[in-house]
Amino acid sequence: MALTNADLLFPAEARPLSIARDLYASIKDLPIISPHGHTDPRWYALNEPFPDPAQLLIVPDHYIFRMLFSQGVRLEALGVPTLDGAPVETDGRAIWRLFAEHYHLFRGTPTRLWFDHVLAHLFSIAEPLSAATADRHYDTIATVLQWENYRPRALFERFNIEVIATTEGALDDLKWHQMIRDSGWEGRVVTAYRPDAVVDPDFEGFSVNLDRLGEVTGCDTGTWAGYLDAHRQRRALFKSFGATSSDHGHPTADTANLSDAAAQELFNRIRAGSQDERERKLFRAQMLTEMAKMSRDDGLVMQIHPGSWRNHPPGIFQKFGRDKGFDIPTRTDYVAALKPLLDCVGLERDLTVILFTLDESSYPRELAPLAGVYPALKLGPAWWFHDSPEGMRRFREMTTETAGFYNTVGFNDDTRAFPSIPARHDVARRVDCAFLARLVAEHRLREDEAHELAKELAYTLAKTAYRL
Repeated sequence: MALTNADLLFPAEARPLSIARDLYASIKDLPIISPHGHTDPRWYALNEPFPDPAQLLIVPDHYIFRMLFSQGVRLEALGVPTLDGAPVETDGRAIWRLFAEHYHLFRGTPTRLWFDHVLAHLFSIAEPLSAATADRHYDTIATVLQWENYRPRALFERFNIEVIATTEGALDDLKWHQMIRDSGWEGRVVTAYRPDAVVDPDFEGFSVNLDRLGEVTGCDTGTWAGYLDAHRQRRALFKSFGATSSDHGHPTADTANLSDAAAQELFNRIRAGSQDERERKLFRAQMLTEMAKMSRDDGLVMQIHPGSWRNHPPGIFQKFGRDKGFDIPTRTDYVAALKPLLDCVGLERDLTVILFTLDESSYPRELAPLAGVYPALKLGPAWWFHDSPEGMRRFREMTTETAGFYNTVGFNDDTRAFPSIPARHDVARRVDCAFLARLVAEHRLREDEAHELAKELAYTLAKTAYRL
């Protein structure tokens, strides 16, 4: 049974095709390093069977339901839960049928690549998904999901995952990570520190969140010094649960480097509930620099994911909450925006700040030149809307000539969709092998160098950059 075309994403010309095949064969079975993502740690803690195909593959995946919503399918019909508990579809088979009827909408998209890979390689389904095959596929998947070797820990091992990082907010009690640790299971699942809820004045419940931060740390978050100490304490706790990174999803890449007195005065105004948009923006900017300084001191790798207008329509946000497919890319400045942070810590050789973007025009103009000279900076892989074969190719083409390969950090899947992790890494490995093959065919790389680089891009760079 042919599950995937053996030459998927490889060059058509004979010589680079042959080189790409050889490169891919040498790295395709390397362990997966998944240094940043959003899978639920309770899956690994409880190790219970996934409930049904829809709950596993459709309901949590905003790549899927945003496309369907764009074509008139209601989120309620896809089982996406509402914040107030209003009724939504709970019949997994009905959700699956609806998805299958609309599967043609994904033609040519990375979601189609990933989903076909999951059906073929995880569930041994070669027959295309459609309304006519929906029930057969549903029954096949529902049956195997009850098997022991399809539980989360077994899939973790089957996927050859060496380490996976989940992402938890600053106020999370990390109980699932504690349960994983207490279970004695040897799978390596670590956390990452995501403080957005307590550094962004526009985050819902910000003032209450600061009160809660004080409660869980015993620090006085009514003062600037106590607030910073609370972050340091939480970061130390996250490190004790394996965290090697922090993650920051700010609207922009703006940073600031205020004096201690000015920062304290700004914090006092923000803590008192300032509605001045400029002050709130400045506070976010100052906190990126403060987090970078803390990373310099405690060794956590800092990830900055800017440039997304999150929760674009207020009605969807109010009804369904965050992460429902309506986060839209915006133009992003890096050179001026990052200068205050870089003036403070950019020359630090032991600090790693990983920059991501949704504004691809910034790669050759700003990001590659910055990462190509500042010791603290590295470039994250093509992210989110550009996590695609075309986006990955563009990333390599626009960054390599200025930043090289070694100022990038390999691949990370950044996903909530657990079964798609092997598919996403396979796509990245194929695209990188094709890119390297072209360089060899053009006599810009020796073949032995390409083999070294293939392993670096698939495995070593991510492990090294994220200190895993």
